[in-house]
Amino acid sequence: MSEHHNPDAEPKKKINWFIILIVLFLLTFGLNLINMHQGSSASFQISYDQFLDLVEAGLVDQVYMNDDQIRIALRDDADVNRVSSILSPASVQNASAREITLPRTVILYTGRVDDPQLVSALRSGKVRIYEEIPEQTSIFSVIASWLVPMAVMYLLYFFIFRMLMKRAGGGEGGGFLGGISGIGKSKAKVYNVEKNTGITFRDVAGQDEAKESLEEMVDYLKNPKKYQNIGARQPKGALLVGPPGTGKTLLAKAVAGEAGVPFYHLTGSEFVEMFVGVGASRVRDLFQTAKKNTPCIIFIDEIDAIGKKRDVQMATNDEREQTLNQLLAEMDGFETNGGIIVLAATNRPEVLDQALLRPGRFDRRIIVEKPDLSGRESILAVHSKKVTLAPDVDLHEIALSTSGASGADLANIVNEGALRAVRMNRTAVSQADLMESVETVFAGKEKKDRVLSPKERQLVAYHEVGHALVSALQKNAQPVQKITIVPRTMGSLGYTMSVPEEERYLLTKEELIAQITMLLGGRAAEIVRFGAETTGAANDIERATDLARKMVTQYGMSDQFGSMGLASTQNQYLDGRNVSTCSEATNAQADEAVRQILARCQRDAEELLRSHSDSLDAIANTLLEKENISGKEFMELLKAS
Repeated sequence: MSEHHNPDAEPKKKINWFIILIVLFLLTFGLNLINMHQGSSASFQISYDQFLDLVEAGLVDQVYMNDDQIRIALRDDADVNRVSSILSPASVQNASAREITLPRTVILYTGRVDDPQLVSALRSGKVRIYEEIPEQTSIFSVIASWLVPMAVMYLLYFFIFRMLMKRAGGGEGGGFLGGISGIGKSKAKVYNVEKNTGITFRDVAGQDEAKESLEEMVDYLKNPKKYQNIGARQPKGALLVGPPGTGKTLLAKAVAGEAGVPFYHLTGSEFVEMFVGVGASRVRDLFQTAKKNTPCIIFIDEIDAIGKKRDVQMATNDEREQTLNQLLAEMDGFETNGGIIVLAATNRPEVLDQALLRPGRFDRRIIVEKPDLSGRESILAVHSKKVTLAPDVDLHEIALSTSGASGADLANIVNEGALRAVRMNRTAVSQADLMESVETVFAGKEKKDRVLSPKERQLVAYHEVGHALVSALQKNAQPVQKITIVPRTMGSLGYTMSVPEEERYLLTKEELIAQITMLLGGRAAEIVRFGAETTGAANDIERATDLARKMVTQYGMSDQFGSMGLASTQNQYLDGRNVSTCSEATNAQADEAVRQILARCQRDAEELLRSHSDSLDAIANTLLEKENISGKEFMELLKAS
């Protein structure tokens, strides 16, 4: 017989055990307070003499003694009047004698005194003696001793542990078991490539070689048969390596947009949590999920968070190492993961474990370098499609002015130019807007509130003209683009912008010497004109010393050491820090060689400026008047003087 649903029947309500437990806890607590109050109201302290008087009068039935206290129980047939006469109101400390109504309910106590005759007196009065005072417990205390700890434990679970489990992946309503089972779940995100990324290879410029390698991997996912017919196998993984801001993550998003397959994206730090073994569990869960959705792509950003070299000096079994071991097994273990391509990105390849880098795990290492001249121009063209450009915009000139810039820097330059055009109430971005945005990105905004004294302005003007004049008077130096004495927010009081005529990948020794001489031209101008040295040359000296040291220790361009390498570069994609590979004695000789190069370049700069002091004065006076001089104006002033 089928059951009929009664629409009028009320739905069964879920019992809220938490509220019931709180009510029971408060009820128990209140009853205990009442019990404690009742117990304390029937207890009186008397003097030791009164205690002996009660014993002598035959009113005491039994006593409970310990080292500090004697508790007295009166006889059931004790005369209330006699007790009241012995316990006068003045002698009772906690209550008056008239409060004593029933002797059998009265609890009296007194302090323990060293009295050798006490036991004899108690025996004479037929008083029963007990050595320990029994605890006065009630049924409410017993109940509270069980319920209170249970309530505290439940509260700890409900408010703390359960919240931790939800954060770890248990989700809402998962309960205790749901929270525990959710700790090892992968946090990878499945992107709907048609709707979420919105990026294809057309949106990536300046990285043609990287795009070519990734396009081939995407094509294999789309058309595997044409590769299988010739015997080619699918690459298992590709490692994107390069400096920050060069477009590694952008390339991964483009792969997701082109492939049209499930795309799992997460960072290396998401694998490692507080609990040991969680990272390895998440790796297993990620690949198990990916196997059910092949073909697919897994992208792990900042893989160096879990892929660092394992320590061989001591036995370690930490969370990161377990995660790395599991990742190695999943990428190339006994089980085959056909149809899964793993992409990863890092800017610290030198710290990665060699087992992770070998072919079979990452078959390809794709270098994503900073773009060259044509690459920068292509990137500027891609980002300029989104803004309205004026007819006078020359992206090639902007690309020449941004040597060493990354893709992120170039995108920021275009955006800053658009913002400046809006501030100037223009409807299109002009060449002046973009050139100003180049200065804003690399030197900061103009600091209009910083007012220099006339003496300081003169020092800054001669300093910057010294750079420009030394550069123009040398054969191997770069042409001057702009000279300014307007302070910038990044700390400079002025600067000289030099732009190469073409992209260079190799520099000769003479060209490096010319760069060092140009950097020291500002200090040389201060000495030639004012006979003083200021702190304004600090950055110039730092850059000049770095170039001279590389000439001696890395480029083999010193007479003392010849083609001997004295240092190596670490973290080439981050800070490019040089680490010495020679002895301290050799380092001292290298320092002397660096000093000689700098001293020679300083002398050359001073000689050039002394022989052209008229030009130095004329250009410096014009700069003081106009604050900004273009490269064309500078060359006209130099020819005229």
